[in-house]
Formats: sequence, C-alpha cells, structure tokens
Amino acid sequence: MADTPLRALVADDEEPARAELVYLLSQDPRIGDIQTASDGPEALKILQASDLDVVFCDIKMPGLDGIDLASVLSKFRQPRPRIVFVTAYDEHAVAAFELDAADYVMKPVRAERLAEAVRRVVTAGAPAALQSPDETEDETISVELAGVTRFVQRSTVRYVEAQGDYARLHTGQNSHLVRIPLSTLEERWRDAGFTRIHRSTLVALAHIDEMRVDGGRCAVRVGSDWLPVSRRHTRELRDLLVRSTSLR
Repeated sequence: MADTPLRALVADDEEPARAELVYLLSQDPRIGDIQTASDGPEALKILQASDLDVVFCDIKMPGLDGIDLASVLSKFRQPRPRIVFVTAYDEHAVAAFELDAADYVMKPVRAERLAEAVRRVVTAGAPAALQSPDETEDETISVELAGVTRFVQRSTVRYVEAQGDYARLHTGQNSHLVRIPLSTLEERWRDAGFTRIHRSTLVALAHIDEMRVDGGRCAVRVGSDWLPVSRRHTRELRDLLVRSTSLR
C-alpha cells in the first residue's frame, strides 16, 4: 500500500469542510483518487461499488452517522478500507477506537495532523515484515481521568503493574489506571515484546536499560525505576534479553 497511492473517500455533510479535506488530501502524494459523499447512505453506496483504501469520515451526518457507517464497514470482507474520523466532537473517540479506527482527527483540520493520519493508514496496511520496528502496528488504549478521556500508545508503555482487577500503565512521565487484568495484557502484548517478570509486573523488553543480580535477587532498571524479578522468571528473562540483543 505504501508504494501505491491510496484510494480515498471523503464523507461529510458540510460542503466547505468536505472541499477543504479534499484539497488537503490532494496535496499529499500518498493519496490518489478521491471520491466524495455528502451523507452516510451515499458513502455506503460508494463503498459497496468501489475498491477503496481509506475513508475520511465525519461523525454527525444525516441518515447514517459516521459511527454507524464504520460499524457496517467492519462487517465488510477483508481487506476493507481503514477509517479516519474527522470531526469537531471529541465525545465519540472511545467508540471510534473500539471500531478499530486508524485515527481520530479534530476539526479544524491542520495539514500536518492530517498527514500523520495518512501515515498511520499507510503503516497499518504495510506487511509486518516490511515495517521498521517503530512502524509496526501500535495499539491505542483509552484511559479516563476526572471525566477526560486520553489515549496512550502501547509503544510508550514501559511497564505495567497489577492493581487488583486493574492495571497501571507506566510511561516515561505518567502512569494510567485501566480496568484490564494484567493476565489479559500479558497475552495480548506478548508478541509486542512484553514479558512477565513478577506475578504483579509486566515489562517491555525494549525499555529495559539494565539487569542486575545481587545476593541471588534479580532486578531490572527501566528508566529510573528498579523492578524486582521473581526467581521463576529470572532465567526466562535473561534468555529473552540475550535473544533480543542478538537481533539488534
């Protein structure tokens, strides 16, 4: 997909917003043919009749809104177009990412932000073997704090601590509590380089800066934090670190 211009559909019921988005996308060499729709039903007809790579879709549209359109699209046969929501409303962000949206762009649209959305679509469509390590498909986790929804990229998570039925995600500067059991994250993120080092800790191998064994007790340093490694996980962790180092 990266070598062939993306075939795009722009769906927005407001003509000025639709025209502006078409103009911005036409300036991007990664975008090829662009079709337009003024509402959800028209967009659905185009999607059923055309082979498209990406849909840039408003959320609040008459007849069939953007969330409903994405829900219908999720039932299409693979490979189906990726969805990028372009909207003035942020309250639908969680629902959008639950529908596996490639991105969620807020209006007014900035050219550089739209270019980032296109990059995410291109990256998501590239075969994994051809992607560089920093371009492999990331996962977005929604977290809520004081009524505000934020989005955390899995690649920014250094380690995870179990806290009952919750898990605390530690990034470089912050930590975020999510209602996901550690065992679920362990299974879901194993192929992304996360491994269990303690019954209550999951760590990203790429973020381990140092491993130390002192008096039979093992610990790893992740940034400025030292994390204990249980005896049963020490040998497995050492082997994983050796293998990951040899591949770099």
